[in-house]
Amino acid sequence: MSVQTQLTKGKIDLKGSAQIVTEFFLYSLNSILFQRGLYPVEDFDRKKKYGIDVWVSNDATVKNYLGKIMESVEEWIAAGKINKLVLAIKSRETRETLERWQFDVQLVGEEGEEKVRPPKSEKTLQMEIQAIFRQIAASVSFLPIVEEKCTFNILAYTCTDAEVPTTWTDSDPLHIKNPEQVRLRSFSTDVHRVEAMVAYRRDPDLC
Repeated sequence: MSVQTQLTKGKIDLKGSAQIVTEFFLYSLNSILFQRGLYPVEDFDRKKKYGIDVWVSNDATVKNYLGKIMESVEEWIAAGKINKLVLAIKSRETRETLERWQFDVQLVGEEGEEKVRPPKSEKTLQMEIQAIFRQIAASVSFLPIVEEKCTFNILAYTCTDAEVPTTWTDSDPLHIKNPEQVRLRSFSTDVHRVEAMVAYRRDPDLC
């Protein structure tokens, strides 16, 4: 899908916005897995998206896992039943959370905002998303080097009345003790706003 297909009479509707946000999640999760080296470089293919190159896993197991997650996420976004998606990177040996990438989702104007916003242009939306992907790519410059083998978990923060498939289970929030935090850029459609941040474990030698 492309941004253009989500435009309805110049304005992005709820369903289209849910698709855009879900697609962003899918590509951003893939990019994080690539940039943080959780899988070999040869397990990724380069694809043109949002006017830039992004990396997408070609591993069948990872693709299927992320695909199933995104099916639920899109339904929750469209129903207004999710407010946060988290990718937690953990040490395979100690199970300690090393990094926690968090994406907050909220409805535009849901806090009583009465001002009518003009429809967001495709170019503006694409530039906002590009900025986040560039920050993900640049994260290697400030995040600690991942020297141990890691795994990852996806956490979804949903409303209590959300319909949750049996493939999802309750989870610990996988927080990091005394983390360093870096807030990333945000983007918004005509319906949703997504804010991103990453928390990571401090280098014990610097504490």
